[in-house]
Amino acid sequence: MRRWPTSRAVGLCDPQVNPHCPAASGWPGDGRLRLLSFNIQVGISTERYGHYLTRGWQHLLPHTGRAGNLQRIGELLGDYDLVALQEVDGGSLRSGFVNQVEHLAHLGGFPYWYQQLNRNLGRLAQHSNGVLSRLRPSLLEDHPLPGPPGRGAMLLRLGEGADAIAVVMMHLALGARTRTRQLAYIRELIGGYRHQVLMGDMNTHASDLLLHSPLRDLGLVAPQIEATFPSWRPQRCLDHILLSPTLQLERVEVLAQAISDHLPVAVEIRLPQALAEHPPLVLSAPPRGNPA
Repeated sequence: MRRWPTSRAVGLCDPQVNPHCPAASGWPGDGRLRLLSFNIQVGISTERYGHYLTRGWQHLLPHTGRAGNLQRIGELLGDYDLVALQEVDGGSLRSGFVNQVEHLAHLGGFPYWYQQLNRNLGRLAQHSNGVLSRLRPSLLEDHPLPGPPGRGAMLLRLGEGADAIAVVMMHLALGARTRTRQLAYIRELIGGYRHQVLMGDMNTHASDLLLHSPLRDLGLVAPQIEATFPSWRPQRCLDHILLSPTLQLERVEVLAQAISDHLPVAVEIRLPQALAEHPPLVLSAPPRGNPA
């Protein structure tokens, strides 16, 4: 596999365990998996373009309203099995030294979580992606992405064998050329899997991803076409959950939750029959509901 120059090594990781969330065996009893992707903008509420200027200081310094925004996000997450988070802080001055991934795992009742630290500015900022899961992944890899340091992807495998689901969570670059290199890298990661899910803030439209990127030969489906950015007047569809055609889509929704400058995206898929009949993983027992 080709490796692009990066500032840190690929890591094979174990998820962190939330001791306050007991686990029970089995996949979801209804055979469905509920997924959510959300760029939370480190807990900053942005309601118009002018807030990028007037509230920009919150990217550097703590703010009392951040805790309330995280509480709202935590309440939203409770209905989902697997959550991809972008633009989270791993515990620095601006977040009040709160690891936002861990904090949201507690608020949402997730037994497993992992913080991918992509840009470490010490006490000033801990730029990260995050994953929250009710299922214990059978594989978890931390991948820096090609291009300037600061972008990363996480590869999770759910289940074992030919019907295992490969999930890649990412936050891609703004520039088209760098983004193409990153997607080529991700294409190599998932090429050997039958069932594929790609989640995250991809900073481009679905047509570019499916028709003009290194992913174009995979036959991926983009079930969600509604705009996600900016949250107060959505005009661009930048946040996606892409699925391989082998996975049965049950529901898709862009949630009208203007907490960040991006809107969250939710999908519900049916588990492959072989996985549903032979559950090898661990699942907590949260209250279940519809993506809303």
